[in-house]
Amino acid sequence: MNKKISEKSLNRLTLYHCILTEYLLKGIETISSPQIAALLDIDDSQVRKDIISLNNSGKCRVGYIVKDLRASIEKTLGFSKPKHAVVIGAGNLGMALAKYDNFTNYGLNVLALFDNDKNKIGTTVNGKRIEDISNLKQLAQKITVDMAILTVPRDEAQKTADILVGEGIKYIWNFSPTVLKVPDDVLVWNENLMGNFLQFAYKMRD
Repeated sequence: MNKKISEKSLNRLTLYHCILTEYLLKGIETISSPQIAALLDIDDSQVRKDIISLNNSGKCRVGYIVKDLRASIEKTLGFSKPKHAVVIGAGNLGMALAKYDNFTNYGLNVLALFDNDKNKIGTTVNGKRIEDISNLKQLAQKITVDMAILTVPRDEAQKTADILVGEGIKYIWNFSPTVLKVPDDVLVWNENLMGNFLQFAYKMRD
C-alpha cells in the first residue's frame, strides 16, 4: 500500500468489494461511482475519492471495469497475501467462524481451533481439529500463525491473550467482550458485537 488509507475509507472499500462481487456474479462488466454511491446512500464524490486512492485506471464518468476495480481493492487490502489464523475458543461463535468458508476468498486461512474443554478436544469442525490450548506453542513452531481469533469468555480473555503474546502472535482479532492489555507491538482489533447492536438499537428507538 503506497499511502495510508483511513479506517473509514477501508470500511467503505470492503463494501465496494461486496457490490463488485455481486456485479460479477450477475455478469455486469462495468459500474459507475454514482451507482456505487446510490447503493450505499453516500456521496458520489466520496466514492471517487476512495477509488482514486487505489490508483485505478477506470474513468468515473464512463464507468469502471468491475473485475479490474475489484482486483485493485483486493491488492490494496492484501487479499493476495494469505494469512494463517487460529480460533481460540471453540464455543458457538468460535465454531461458527471456523465454519465460514468464505474467509478463504479474502486470504484468511483458519488452521485449527483451540479450547480447554476435554469433551471438545480431538473433534473436528469443518475439517479443522480442535486442539488443547497447551498445544498452541507446538503448532506455532511448525507453521507461521499470523493471527489469533479470540472468542473466549470475558474472564478468560486476558489470560488467553497473555498466552498468545507469549507465543509471538502479533495480531489478535478480539471477539471477547473485554479490553485487552497487550504490548505496544501487538495489534488488537476489537469486534464489539454487543456494542454494535446497542448502537443499532439506539437508531431504532423511534
